[in-house]
This record gives sequence, C-alpha cells and structure tokens, in this order.
Amino acid sequence: MLTISLCDDNAAERAHIRSLVLDWSVQSGASVNIQEYPSAEALLFAYSDCPPDILLLDIEMPGLSGVDLAKRLRQDGDKLLQIIFITAYSDYIAAGYDVAALHYLLKPVSREKFFSVLSRAAERIADDGKKLLLTLPNETALVPVRDISYVEVLKNYITVHAGRDYTLKMPLKEVEAELDDRFLRVGRSYIVNLSFIVRVTRSEIFLKGGGSVPLPRGAYEKVNRAIIEIRR
Repeated sequence: MLTISLCDDNAAERAHIRSLVLDWSVQSGASVNIQEYPSAEALLFAYSDCPPDILLLDIEMPGLSGVDLAKRLRQDGDKLLQIIFITAYSDYIAAGYDVAALHYLLKPVSREKFFSVLSRAAERIADDGKKLLLTLPNETALVPVRDISYVEVLKNYITVHAGRDYTLKMPLKEVEAELDDRFLRVGRSYIVNLSFIVRVTRSEIFLKGGGSVPLPRGAYEKVNRAIIEIRR
C-alpha cells in the first residue's frame, strides 16, 4: 500500500491528478491510499498522523509555497519521502536540488509521463529499503544504499562514504552491481549518488555535506546528462 498525498490549491487540478493516480494504480497493480490537501499548511497539520510515501506537490500556492513545504519536510528529517513537483512554470527546477525532488512535471501533465515518474517513485521506495552488506576487518556493517553519497577505489580497496567511511577490500564492480539507477560510474575510480550532487564544474562534483569528487576530463557532459535523465 502506497500513501500518496496531493497538495494543490486548485480543486480541479487535484481531481485531475487523483484520476491519474487511480488509473496508474490499476495499470501497475499497486494499492494506493490517496490524501488531498488544498494548501501546504493543511498538509503540514496532518503530516505527523499519516506521512505519505509520495508527495505530488504544486509549487505556487497562497501562503507557504510548495518549495518551502518541501524544505521544511527535509529539514525535519524526512529523507525517504518521494517528492514530485507539479507546476505550470519551469523556473523552479533548480530549487529541486535543495530538497532532492525526484522529478518536475509541467502542467498540463502528460498521462504517459506521469505514469513513468510515479512508477519510478514506487521503485525508489522499494530501493530505499535495500542495504549494502560490507564485511570489514573488525565488523560487519549493513549500510542503507540511500545513504551512500559516493564510493571510491584506491588500489585494491574501496571506501564507501555514507555518513561515516567504510574501507574494505572489495572490487568496485561488485559494489556497483548492488546499486540502483541513481548511481553513476565516474571514471575508473568513483561511483556517485546523483541525488547527492549539488553542483558540477568541468573538474569537480560537489556533494551534500561538503564532499567532492574529481571529474575526469570529458566526463562533464555525461554527468549532466545523467542528472537530467534521472529527473525526466
């Protein structure tokens, strides 16, 4: 059962999105519990009683905007929530990096695109439960895949960066096989979680929390394409 919240001040838009969610549910076979809110404030008031798995969120609303609502939810520690912005304006796309939005959908919403993004959100929820088993010299660690910002290799050892650093002897390809589509191989030495990227230059990738990864020559376009693709 997926709990999906719709937050839009326009009742007609909410009704349209609700019908798309129900059609997607039938097509995908997923059971859904749909909640509707006419404002960000209304959603916040009810949030603790029934937090959603997926939030379909308008941006421009009276009072608290959709972007401000998303920032507040992230600041309160909800890292697992899949946020999908639905807006008539493309000007806000850059704001999604700050709140790790899964995607932006432009109104009028395409049925095919909506189904694709909602399916990706459902897959991401399933992936967020996955853990990477790391056998270290003095301990065995189960690391949530969603918490990994990047993986680097040095000679025969890899280091998994996920809040703390885990260094062990393990082939990079073996780790890569355990990761999902939000991860990108960058050169021969790094695998980066695209959802952790905050800025990319020609020579470096900057990550949330202050970390960075050197960017090999010629890899800039590849990284940018991957960031765009994962949000399509």
